[in-house]
Amino acid sequence: MKISKYMSSRLVTTTKETTVKQAFLTMKTNRVRHLPVVEGDSLVGIISDRDLRRPRWVDAMDDDWTAYYQINDETTVESVMTSNPEVVHTYERIFRAVEIFREQRYGALPVLNKNDELAGIISPHDLLGALEELLQKDRGK
Repeated sequence: MKISKYMSSRLVTTTKETTVKQAFLTMKTNRVRHLPVVEGDSLVGIISDRDLRRPRWVDAMDDDWTAYYQINDETTVESVMTSNPEVVHTYERIFRAVEIFREQRYGALPVLNKNDELAGIISPHDLLGALEELLQKDRGK
């Protein structure tokens, strides 16, 4: 069972220069929760709806962090994205993605092809398709 069979190849991406407001609207319009961040043809990061709701830098603030907890039209994806995200490849077995999701608790992983080009994205929801297939095969026995 290869990752390529279960990943979503319908890609919706963004760039580092995009504002978080624009990224949020892109997610909402396309009904996705994760956007790979690209620079040209290269994957440089990933941003999730969770990143937009609670930036990581809030945890580093002192007692008066409320003044910093504002995302405005000037805040860019680059300031809240995960740079150099962990990835999987189309040719890897689906078990590799399962391991990463269980260990790291990510919501999605970018999928690269053999040339290290962005080919898709896979989420735990996509893995349910693999589980369903296995359960149906087991039912047939």
